[in-house]
Amino acid sequence: MIQKPLDEINPKILGERLRAARRMSGLTQEQVADKLPYSRTTIVAIEKGERRVTEAELIAFAHEYGRSVSEFVRQREKTPALLPQFRAGPFSSRSVIRADTETFVQAAQELDSLAADYVELEQLCEMPLPMNYPPIYRVEGSFNRPDELGEEVAAAERARLGLGNGAITDLRALFQDAVGLRIFYYKMPTPIAGVFAYNDAAGGCIGINGQHPVPRGNFSLAHEYAHFLTTRYQADVALESGGWGRLLTEKFADSFASNFLMPRAGVNPRFSEIADTRQGQDNIRIADLVQLAHLFGVSVQAMCLRFEQLRRVPVGTWDQLKERGFRPDLARATLGLAPVADNRDLLPRRYLLLARRAYEEGLISEGQLAKKLRQDRVSARLTIEKLNGLIDAHTESGYQPLVVDFAERLVTA
Repeated sequence: MIQKPLDEINPKILGERLRAARRMSGLTQEQVADKLPYSRTTIVAIEKGERRVTEAELIAFAHEYGRSVSEFVRQREKTPALLPQFRAGPFSSRSVIRADTETFVQAAQELDSLAADYVELEQLCEMPLPMNYPPIYRVEGSFNRPDELGEEVAAAERARLGLGNGAITDLRALFQDAVGLRIFYYKMPTPIAGVFAYNDAAGGCIGINGQHPVPRGNFSLAHEYAHFLTTRYQADVALESGGWGRLLTEKFADSFASNFLMPRAGVNPRFSEIADTRQGQDNIRIADLVQLAHLFGVSVQAMCLRFEQLRRVPVGTWDQLKERGFRPDLARATLGLAPVADNRDLLPRRYLLLARRAYEEGLISEGQLAKKLRQDRVSARLTIEKLNGLIDAHTESGYQPLVVDFAERLVTA
């Protein structure tokens, strides 16, 4: 019976949860009213918390939204809504937002839902996420020099993380493991490249458009990290505004991403080595540009514009390449470059392991597991089996813990 939890939960909190679940299902109040035997006015009153939900109504709503009843009535401190900041495409000084507010809200709600599930799994397993957050970089009043500020903060953060000046092989893993951010890749409308949000309960959360190529996603991820470092508690973009790149905070974040991924002290020596080999800077080839972009895990566009910023190639070089119909994807294939490491799974590995543990210890049901993994039940079971295969050793009697002595010599007599 769920009547007791229904009596105990604040109707406003329950109403907010029902409203969020409805919107995540892509349904309007009118559509729900058409599907269920309740009027729109009833649904409005329930979502506002002005009317208590009956047991039968809650079961009907949960079934319609594909959620479990327990998700709505669980007694836990409500995680404050995440405050989103949005970025529209790389080098957004040339971009204009033309998506309606609802599009952005849906992207933010998905991030909020994923983060809430992540926190809940940690609470169930009693394994909070280790966080190595730096103090907020105090840059108030300095955004009037966004290019310089971006380089300064990028250099300071690289030093804090011990990165030196080399290329970063897996940016997502770095931010998850060394910093403690929650990072998800999921489908977003084309104008949106990334979403950043923060609150004290969930910490730093970033959503990246999973449809974008890996190098483009890396730039977006570094851009959102700049917001985490400097404007953690602030939304510095109005959803209705256009000309995103005209905002100084966005120019700063782009500058940070460029300098963090392609530091001056890392890119310049590489360029000089190639120039010396080619007997002069004027002999740098397009193939060299493509290979350097591949090395640093960024798009060819980002690397070319970086060279323009550093005055290693003439300003406008990238525009000329575009006018000539240059195709970076074909160039990479022609040069035989292996695809950049693809770490764009929806859910982080740690999230999956927590879900596995919660399920195997009976803390969540199979249905709840499937919802946490955003999969059907069959796919969820297959996901758990794959994780078991990676973590455990298979024997005739079933899966057994794989024990390895990491102090053992690599080469034995």
